[in-house]
Amino acid sequence: MALYVEGLSERVPHKGMAQFQEMMRQQLESSMDAELEKLVNTVTGADRDVCMNFKGFKNLFHRFLQVKGPSVEWIKIKRPPEDSIQPYDKIAARGLPDGVAASLNKLVVVKLNGGLGTSMGCKGPKSLISVRNENTFLDLTVQQIEHLNKTYNTDVPLVLMNSFNTDEDTKKILQKYTHHRVKIHTFNQSRYPRIHKESLLPVAANLSMTGQNADGWYPPGHGDIYASFYNSGLLDKLIAQGKEYIFVSNIDNLGATVDLHILHHLVSQPNGKRCEFVMEVTDKTRADVKGGTLIQYEGKLRLLEIAQVPKAHVDEFKSVSKFKIFNTNNLWISLTAIKRLQEQNAMDMEIIVNPKTLDGGLNVVQLETAVGAAIKCFDNAMGINVPRSRFLPVKTTSDLLLVMSNLYSLEAGSLTMSPKREFPTTPHVKLGSSFTKVQEYLTRFESIPDMLELDHLTVSGDVTFGKNVSLKGTVIIIANHGDRIDIPAGSMLENKIVSGNLRILDH
Repeated sequence: MALYVEGLSERVPHKGMAQFQEMMRQQLESSMDAELEKLVNTVTGADRDVCMNFKGFKNLFHRFLQVKGPSVEWIKIKRPPEDSIQPYDKIAARGLPDGVAASLNKLVVVKLNGGLGTSMGCKGPKSLISVRNENTFLDLTVQQIEHLNKTYNTDVPLVLMNSFNTDEDTKKILQKYTHHRVKIHTFNQSRYPRIHKESLLPVAANLSMTGQNADGWYPPGHGDIYASFYNSGLLDKLIAQGKEYIFVSNIDNLGATVDLHILHHLVSQPNGKRCEFVMEVTDKTRADVKGGTLIQYEGKLRLLEIAQVPKAHVDEFKSVSKFKIFNTNNLWISLTAIKRLQEQNAMDMEIIVNPKTLDGGLNVVQLETAVGAAIKCFDNAMGINVPRSRFLPVKTTSDLLLVMSNLYSLEAGSLTMSPKREFPTTPHVKLGSSFTKVQEYLTRFESIPDMLELDHLTVSGDVTFGKNVSLKGTVIIIANHGDRIDIPAGSMLENKIVSGNLRILDH
């Protein structure tokens, strides 16, 4: 960390090192307070909420300066007890009572909606990207909850946690859902100042979000949900309406639908043993080796992320044999427990130090937290090992191809794997850089290929697909630099490697 200057330990006597470091910490905190005060003095009416965020940032920065080494000691890590991660089948086997509606009326669906679509070449919120039949992530979410409310005659609301990047565009689009049977609420996660990697002081000169100053701010990760939700007043409002649990997930995880069995499991427990936090985990594959996992640490269930793992143990962490499951970030959390922990200032999450390089070349640091890291703070927390189908994130156009294809059918906003597919696993798809941006990706497919029998697809270079193409087994298509490959309409490629220059021209 920046407090430890290379070679300093040789120049400062060991006895005085701790004292020197404490003095450095105090100086940095004092300098940060002075810089934040300068920013506050530039405040205008619209920026007053940002000043409220500074209390949370100061706390995060203070904790960041206290960190002396790894947040976990590898030797203390234990596998979670057997009963702390329940198989989903065991929970589903208990069946559902007649009064499912009563349980649903205690639920709030929360979607993390702070991200932009920039990684897929889109402007604005990622939730507004069309993913299936012209439906966006947000459309599908609204359809799912509306279907629940109509089917069971309930009032399950949708809450969107926006960021300053997504709030304005999202609120404009929400008008289209006015006549849907879903109450939609929003609140904003905090806006924190990026800090110089060297000086550890804010980059921003004032509170504005224009020009170069826009790069001075960031949303501090989804772990900010607890404080922002509480500070917005919405948490208290929902508790007053009789709501007990939130189901939180990333808006781009199309598998994260309300599961009635998990909900029933939560609300049917005796009060003294009420589970305050459920993390949905699923079996790890080679594609998930970097995903966070659940461990037992100092008597508590805890989320271990790859960023916390000492370098010497990274391979062990990635091992599918030792750490068999990973966090889907589908979480069920007690509203009253969030309120209690916030008011006791007892929400403890490890700090993620996220280094970034701004467009001008400036190296900065973002201090972030992850929502799942708070699991250790809640009473009777547990994991549920759910089917892989509940983890269907769309992070790239390769993922988008899967969910747009005939591998899935769409009903009431929910995607389900086609019964015509013999294997329940999804194919491994890797599209090259020519497909990265959504608009360019769409121009390369006249129609989405039939992928029901596909196992693996790799596409690289300037490749286009005609209508009604069928892909089966392992298909690899590589157009060398300067070449172009057009897969003709009606083609069926099964266990084929296509390379070179294959261009079919119409006469």
